[in-house]
Amino acid sequence: MIKAVVTGHSRGLGAAVAAELVARGIPVLGLARGHAEIGEGMEQAAVDLGDAQALGAWLQGHALRSFLAGCDTALLVNNAGVVTPVGPLAEQDPLAALRAATLNVGAPLALAAAFVQAAPQAERRILHVSSGAGRSAYPGWSVYCATKAALDQHARAVALDADPRVRCVSLAPGVIDTDMQAEIRATPDAKFPLKQRFVDMKEGGVLVSPRDCAIKLVDCLLDKRFGHEPVDDLRNGA
Repeated sequence: MIKAVVTGHSRGLGAAVAAELVARGIPVLGLARGHAEIGEGMEQAAVDLGDAQALGAWLQGHALRSFLAGCDTALLVNNAGVVTPVGPLAEQDPLAALRAATLNVGAPLALAAAFVQAAPQAERRILHVSSGAGRSAYPGWSVYCATKAALDQHARAVALDADPRVRCVSLAPGVIDTDMQAEIRATPDAKFPLKQRFVDMKEGGVLVSPRDCAIKLVDCLLDKRFGHEPVDDLRNGA
């Protein structure tokens, strides 16, 4: 039996991934501040993943271990993340940077460790939703680039641990038509000089829908080759 945990499942790509997993008959535990109407096969826990104390308290409970009990294969999709704060250092809110580091890096790393320990009987697959921004630096995105690069390095190091029953991939999914993209397009040019590139992609109709991306992402997650490349890009046929 396969079971999955998905963070940031209440909207955007996370909601699409959770819905796709449920549609394939895979029970899902969603972790987010918000709630999603996905239907039967979906359990949800209200957790603020940007609050280290709140996440720590949840992880000290038994919900994760109880959900994963009895599964042969366990999946973790670390999807939740934020692009803010955007802008040069002189304009960044330090508390926003701290929250971004907690949500984008601290939560995925803590959940990965807790997830592996909660299902010792299962094959465990961890997918970090990364970004091309973790592999190429962009002006105004120093926090976002750094946090996504951290996920890439985490996956590489987990691969070097060489546990045959734990696979971890940091996967860039491409540019998806989500609320985050709308937020990027609304950013002042002075804070993000490359904004027009993202405006052009929207106007050119090249953004991928969350549902189409979710189908490919779940295919990748369930593929027997998953984990062969610890850092990958969905656009490369991962």
